[in-house]
This record gives sequence, structure tokens and C-alpha cells, in this order.
Amino acid sequence: MTIKAVFFDMGGTIETFRFDREMGLKATPVLNNLLITRGINLNFGNSELYELISSGLDKYKKWAIDSLIELPPAQVWKEYILNNYPQFFPILDEIGEELMYWIETNYYERELRSEIPVVLEKLREMGFVIGLISNVNSHGQVPENLRKYGIIHYFDTIVTSSGYGRRKPDPSIFHHAAFLAKIPTSHCAYVGDRIARDILGSHRAGYRLAIQIIHDFDHGELDEGAQPDAVIHSMDELINIIQVENLQKTSSPSDDHPIKAFLFDAGDILYHRPKRGHHLRSFLNEIGISEIEIPKDKKKELRDLAYKGLINQNQQREAIMQYYGVTNPDLVKRGCQALEDDDNKVQFFPGVQETLKSLKHNGYLLGIITDTANPISVKLSWFERGGFANVWDSIVSSQEIGVEKPDPKIYQAALDHLGLQPFQAVFVGHNPIELEGACAIGMTTVAFNQDPGAKADHSIVHFNDLLSLKFEDRFPEGQRI
Repeated sequence: MTIKAVFFDMGGTIETFRFDREMGLKATPVLNNLLITRGINLNFGNSELYELISSGLDKYKKWAIDSLIELPPAQVWKEYILNNYPQFFPILDEIGEELMYWIETNYYERELRSEIPVVLEKLREMGFVIGLISNVNSHGQVPENLRKYGIIHYFDTIVTSSGYGRRKPDPSIFHHAAFLAKIPTSHCAYVGDRIARDILGSHRAGYRLAIQIIHDFDHGELDEGAQPDAVIHSMDELINIIQVENLQKTSSPSDDHPIKAFLFDAGDILYHRPKRGHHLRSFLNEIGISEIEIPKDKKKELRDLAYKGLINQNQQREAIMQYYGVTNPDLVKRGCQALEDDDNKVQFFPGVQETLKSLKHNGYLLGIITDTANPISVKLSWFERGGFANVWDSIVSSQEIGVEKPDPKIYQAALDHLGLQPFQAVFVGHNPIELEGACAIGMTTVAFNQDPGAKADHSIVHFNDLLSLKFEDRFPEGQRI
């Protein structure tokens, strides 16, 4: 498998930056005037205002590092910086992005690494897809700086934590970028300056190479957790590393082998929940409403809204509590936690980890096609517990695509991401309708833990039986590769 896409971090990688307290104090008078013109007059001196802002941002930074959530700029201002001034919250809703952009572009001195334009031009000439993945709170800072440097046209895909809502090293943001670029994660390289964010995150997502570029800036944080595949001091060194890597021999199915990828449903294929609903039942029994049942049509309505991303998972859980007649805010919170606890009690089928790793070792692309209300970041956290989070080349979720199986669009999205035709992929599922959908698009189907009435090209009893299946040649006439 060769590298086909190169993704970069922004701050410390594409550009160098520096910041200190003196720079912040020098910029604060202008920020104070900006706040006043927008209707926020705190009657603070410049030093006092700077301390308020910097301490609030420090608190948010620590929370974000722990949670890996990127909040909208206005929410950061309301909850962490001006949290004691609710009278200004309506104004902050309107200007939160403007204020955060101002801080990110005025509290820091940023400079493009001089060799970057030449390196990007070489990568483009060599046919690589070029992308960027950056932790940043404002929406505008990264694209504006790329335009200022005159290099934005090189980037096919730009993903920011402010746009995606999750921060590096969460592997889901790396998966999202690879999906947008339509490149399997095992064909991606990532270059960044931080071990704890860039190297760890790209390794967790299954990127083939994770390269650290040295940036001389003390973040005041532990920077550990992974080993980079290479360490460079100038981006000029990158081209040779990628060229050498692409000369390495790796396992892959032969050109005559009909199957290049295995795509899996997730729930009841990779894992199951033997005590499904246990925490919810205990909670309802405790508050004395255990006899109430939600009508099946209402359950399906909520499920479909959440699975298609029309409501988020928290909204789905709160709506379930409303159907049970739970309205007290504290009880709603406990009920939602019970639902979350039930979701997280997954048990993996025997042989899943070993089988997936064996398929990966033999060069197959691996993907997931899942109908779910759970964010990809949550499922990846389960897979990390199971020891197989970094095997996935593609994860396609109904919540992000907006359609559920058996809609052909969701199967096609996974195939497009992997660059494959349907006859080159196997779908492993349990649901009759979902197996029929995969068959209808032209994929080979395998039934495991199958529901009554499920039909497929193959059926297996044990998950590791996948390794012994023989697949017939389904190359369409004139399409053998």
C-alpha cells in the first residue's frame, strides 16, 4: 500500500509561531477598544483584562485537552472568559468568532516556514492529495493565514477542530479528513510538531506514517504518548521520506484476487450488548415508572432522526426521558447517563481482534458501514478497548452521511472512500435488509450472527471463519485489474 495523501498540522508545522505574556499585554489595548465598540465595556485596565482573558483561555484549554471537544467560540467566551458577565452573552453570541479570531491573529506572531511552498509544489507534481488537520477555536484563522501565505490552493481538504467539533488526538478527526479526501487512512501520512496531538492521533487513526517536525516552542505541557516514524527539522526532508516509504514492499491481495476490502456492520457483528437496557431499567425501577413502555413507532421515529443526524444523541436521550414522563432536570440527566452507560457496555465477539488484524496483515482494506446515533469518536473508543481501533481504513456513519442502510448511498460512500468498485468488496452483516442492500449494489455478502430470514453469499458461525472463506471471481467483463 502506497502513500497517496499527505496531511499537515498548521501551527508549529506549516507555520512557526511564538507567544508570551509581553506580546499579549501589548495587544490587549486594541482588544479592549474592540470590545467597547461592540458594546462590552468591562471598565478594566489593560493588565486586568489580559489576566481575565488569559486565565479563562487556560481553563478552557485544560478542559479541551481532557475532553477533546472543541466548543464554538461564543460558548468559550461565555463559559470560560466572561462567565461572570451574563449581561453580555447576547452580544457574545454575535461576535464570539470575531473575538477569537482577533486573539488568534494578534496574540501570536506567526510565520510561514520558508520551504513550505516548494515542498507543496513538489507534492502536487508527484500527484499526492494534500490536506490539513488543525486544532483551532476560530473558524477563520487557518484559511485566512493560508490565503495570506499564498498556499491555500494546494490544499484539497482542510479540517479544523472548530468545524468538526473534536480535537486531536481524537482519531475521529483524522478519519474525517481521510474520508473527505477519499483516501484510505492506511494510504495517508501526517506531519505535525506535537507528539501528544499529531503523532498519537494519526497513529490511533491508522495513518501509515506519522512524522514529527521540530518546532522550538514550549507549550508547558507533557508531549508524549507515541513514537514518530520519523523526525525532521525542515520540511525539505519530507519528500525523500515519503519516496522511500513508497518503495517498501507491503502485503496486498494480488491483482487477480477478486476481493480488496472487507466492510463490516458494527453492532451485532463486531460487538453485542448482552445486558442491553440494564442501566435504564434499573433507573426507571428506582423512580417508579418501570411499567411505562414507549410505543414502537415513537422509538423508531427517534432512532431515525438520530441515525440520520437530524438530532444529536443527547437530544435523542432527552426525548426518550420525556416519553417516560421524566421532566425533573436532575432525573433527566441521570436517565441520559443510564442510556449512555447501556450504550457503552459492549462485548466483543470472540476472534474479532485477531481476525481483523490478520486481514489487515494480509493487505486488505477494512471499513465500517454503521447506522448509529453514536459519534465515530465514541465507537473508536470502544474499539480501542478491544485492541483494534487502528485497523480501519474507512468508517462511514449514517449520522454523518444522513442516510441509513439499505440506501445505496451509504454503501457507495464507503466504496468511494476506498477507491473500489462493488465487486471488489465484501460486506459482513446480520440484518436481512442491510445484506440485501449490499447485494443489490454488487457487493459479496457474508452473514454472521444473522437475524431470521437473512440471506447472503456466505454464512459463518464464528467470526474467524472469515479467514477461510473462498470468494469467487466477480470481475465484470473488461474490468479485471
